[in-house]
Amino acid sequence: MSERKALLILHGKQALNEEVRAAVLAQREAGWELAVRLTWEAGDAARLVDEALAAGYSTLIAGGGDGTLRDVAEAMALSAAHASLVLLPLGTANDFARAAGVPLLPSEALALLDEPPRPIDLGEVDGQLFLNMATGGFGSKITANTSEDLKKLLGGAAYFLTGLTRFSEVHSAFGRFQGPGFSWEGEFLALGIGNGRQAGGGHVLCPQARVDDGLLDICIVPAPQDLVGTLGTLLSGGILGLESVSVSARLPWVEVEAAEGLDINLDGEPLESRHLRFAVRPGALRVHLPAGSPLLLG
Repeated sequence: MSERKALLILHGKQALNEEVRAAVLAQREAGWELAVRLTWEAGDAARLVDEALAAGYSTLIAGGGDGTLRDVAEAMALSAAHASLVLLPLGTANDFARAAGVPLLPSEALALLDEPPRPIDLGEVDGQLFLNMATGGFGSKITANTSEDLKKLLGGAAYFLTGLTRFSEVHSAFGRFQGPGFSWEGEFLALGIGNGRQAGGGHVLCPQARVDDGLLDICIVPAPQDLVGTLGTLLSGGILGLESVSVSARLPWVEVEAAEGLDINLDGEPLESRHLRFAVRPGALRVHLPAGSPLLLG
């Protein structure tokens, strides 16, 4: 197969995206043989990855939101093929791409085809892989008696705290965290376990995360006495607000136990469990990132 041959797995909703079409044509004119396949329903991304690898493609492109990027990355890593991945971020949040410095303009993102791929880590939990981050928290029941003040305050933080877009009652629960040389237990509100740095459309939970250090960055937000005040600090203070109230660690694995059950969002994929083991898969995938990407050790 020619070296300059790639296959784009594109989320079906982006089929009529003129910027993507123009970017694909530009790469073809630049000498790339570029095929395009569309996803229609769950499971398509993994199937298309398998078909592309069987056909001998050594470079794949994932075009879509964080969920599509995760699906393609997971399927490639599980296949253990030596193929490499280009990220074409087309979602609303694009959290991994933004933190990694991947351009959001399709023409500039596809130009990364000419950057050499680098091995990066992936996160793993319960048999599923994730590219960016697992976020979790409590409080997903919609109730009529939630205070309007709390709803207003939580607006944009709802997704950050639970990975759920609708949020009614924020409450804490007791959890135990155990990892190499790390142990913490207590009431906590929210959790971020990052390969990347941010989730929920720009909420930076793990500001020091790197994707090639063989570690996951853990951020636990303990439950404060003054819930509303602390949420205000988090929302107004950004990273500094979060660092002032959170517990953080960098570990190759961590076990989380929460008797009440924990709602986890895995790059957009929901997961609910009482006991989870998160681990890093070092160098699990070769990805074309910008040379000066903030997520690389350098």
